[in-house]
Parts: sequence; C-alpha cells; structure tokens
Amino acid sequence: MATAGRSTGRSNFNGRASRATNVQQQVESLARQLADQIIREREEARIRARNGRIYTTFQTADDVIANQQETVTTGLFSGNTGSLLTYHTSSAATAIQNTYYRAIYDKVPSDATSAVQLSIAYGQRAGSGSVDLTGNLNNDTPTRAVYRQYAQLLLAPNDSQFTINGTDTDSIYVLNFNRARFREKIDPGNFEINLATLSGSAGLTGGDWSNAGHTGSNVQLDGTGQVISIIDDSSTSLGTVGEAGLVYNLVSGSIDGGTVIHNASSPVYYGLLYPQHGIAILNGNTLDANAGFETVSGSQVQGDNAMKLFTSLSGSGALSATGRSFGIQARSSEQVKSTYYFVRVKNAEYNYSNNPSFTSGSYGDLKYATFINDPQTYITTVGLFNDRRELLAVAKLSQPIRKSFSREALIKVKLDF
Repeated sequence: MATAGRSTGRSNFNGRASRATNVQQQVESLARQLADQIIREREEARIRARNGRIYTTFQTADDVIANQQETVTTGLFSGNTGSLLTYHTSSAATAIQNTYYRAIYDKVPSDATSAVQLSIAYGQRAGSGSVDLTGNLNNDTPTRAVYRQYAQLLLAPNDSQFTINGTDTDSIYVLNFNRARFREKIDPGNFEINLATLSGSAGLTGGDWSNAGHTGSNVQLDGTGQVISIIDDSSTSLGTVGEAGLVYNLVSGSIDGGTVIHNASSPVYYGLLYPQHGIAILNGNTLDANAGFETVSGSQVQGDNAMKLFTSLSGSGALSATGRSFGIQARSSEQVKSTYYFVRVKNAEYNYSNNPSFTSGSYGDLKYATFINDPQTYITTVGLFNDRRELLAVAKLSQPIRKSFSREALIKVKLDF
C-alpha cells in the first residue's frame, strides 16, 4: 500500500506539471497571436499613413546637413553684370553736392531703370583744389572734408595720411561703390579699373596746373587710345589687416584671361583697395604722372577734380574693343551658410492628392478608376514646416516630378541664410 501510495503521488505531480506546461504553451501561443496581430495592425496603419501622408518628419542624422558654408560671387553692377562701361551723372545734383562727390549711374538718370552704381570724389589733406561754397570761414573745404572722412573711416586712429607703397600722399581719388551691390565685400582678384589717359595740355595757362582753366569739366582724353589697367594684388599677396579689415594694393595689371600683374617684380602702385568697405583709393600723384590727370591743387580754386576721374573712366569704357572690356570690372563676394534637406519620397507615399480635380461628386469619390490602383501625381512644390506644422519655407521645383507606386523621388532642398 505504501509503495502504491508513493507511485500515485508521483503520477499526480507529473500530471500537474504537464497541465502547467500546456497552459504556458497556450499563453505563449496567444501572446504570439496577439503580437502578430499588433504588428499587422501597425503595418497596415503605417501603409495607410504612407498612402495618405501629408507630412514626413525629417530624420536629422540622415536627412539634414546643416551649416554648409560656401562663397558666392555675382556681378557688382545692375543686372548682376561684372562690367560697367557707360557712365552718367545727374543734372539734378546741386552745385554744393558736386563739390563733394559725383554719383555715377549706369544709364541716363531720367531712365526709370537707371541706378547709382558708385560715387567718385577727390580729397586733398590740406583742402587744396576746392572752394567752400557754404560760407564757412574755417577752411573746411570739400576736398579737405573728403580726405579726412575717408582717413577716419579707413585708417588707424593715430594715422591721418594714406600710405601707398611706403609713401604718404595728400592727394586721393576715391571710388565708393554702392553698398547694396557689394553685399559682404568686393571680390579680390576679380577687380579691375581701366583709365583712359587724359590730355595734360587742356586749359593750360602759363604752365600753372593750379589755375581754374584746367578744372575737371575742361579736361579731355589725350586721343591716343591708351588705357591704364589697375588691379588688386590679391593673386600674389594675402593683404594686410588694418582698422578697415583686409587691404590690398592696387597695381598695374589686368584680369583679362587671368590675373596678370604688369612687371610683377616692380609694378606701378596706384592705390589701395578696401574690399569690405567697397572703396578704392587712388593716389592722385601717380595718376598725374602716368595718366595725365594734372590734378588742380591751387588753394581756393574750384578744381572739380572728380570729373577728371569720370572722364577717364567713361573714356576707357567707350574704348572697349571686341573681346576686351575696359571701364570697371568687378564682382561682389559673400559667404553664404546653407542647410540641405533631403526629401525622400518612397514608392507608396504621396501618390494621391487632395486637389479637388482628383475627386468628383459630393462623397469625394476618385474621379477615374485608374486612380484607385495606379494613381499618377506630379510633385511641384516642397513645403518645410516646424513641429507645430507652421509653414516656414517653400521650395519650387524647376519642373514637375511624376509620382506613382512604381516611382520614387529624392529631392534636395537648399536653404540659404
């Protein structure tokens, strides 16, 4: 009896273990069925979401490349052109304004499409070559004011004279380019000024260049057709850093067909280029010696020297020959930061449209039976939204991209700032 009792106990224990195993298997089976059902439902929901998707969230690590920096250059003058060949002044400027500067237009100012490209001026440290027309008695003549204005803007606080190739000069001609045109800076290496040589004998009386007979409005081209080309020396120099940022020398040379400095071992130094201010300073003494300017330097004489620079610039523009442009050649330069967004449109996504032309009837039925299994849409625009689904930017495609279940698209959107 005892033995039989022990045997029965083992049978009961084995039976309970077997039932527990069966229950566990049933639970695991039900769990697998439930998990499979959840996966199917999620997959179906994902497919439905893809088929009717309106927004797609960017995966930052895979879809976005931020803070890419590149240099963008454009022509400095109206219409993004890199050449200025025609020069016009305005008759509306007052006599007092003309003693300080001349605004230069690309077309006749009465033309609605004309615009100021730059201003030119003449400055003399002691105030020679001009008369104060405002009635002041402190010898604050226009040439003195111009020289000191640019010295204050461009030179160190303890420096009152422009120094060109180690030599101080009290006589300067200024080209001040329209601020809105050069954006961040004038592009060094793509800058050239061409000056037609002037007649040194026009209006000369008794060999005295300081008299009013040789003022700017009386000066003419010398008729030789000779043009002096001036470029910056950024191709051979890193420039110097001063109060006004980088500074390059302006030397004899040309950018026609590549940057070439004339007599590179000993070029003629004509002035300084301040690219971040859009200003070129030319040494009046050098222009007198090489371009026939013969600057009026008499005290209390209205020299109108800026018009000599105007005549020389416009004269060179008129001399432009086939394959060679004179005048001023220049480009602006700007560092642009960009972020690239890669918009990945998979085959099952964005194949339907909420455009009213896609449906018909009051119930919104698809207009054509082919739209059900083989819809055809065309992507024309990509909108960039924030997390609150507020539209921040719009990218227009150059041409529509056809989309269907058998076609995918990868669109790169570039956002500059």
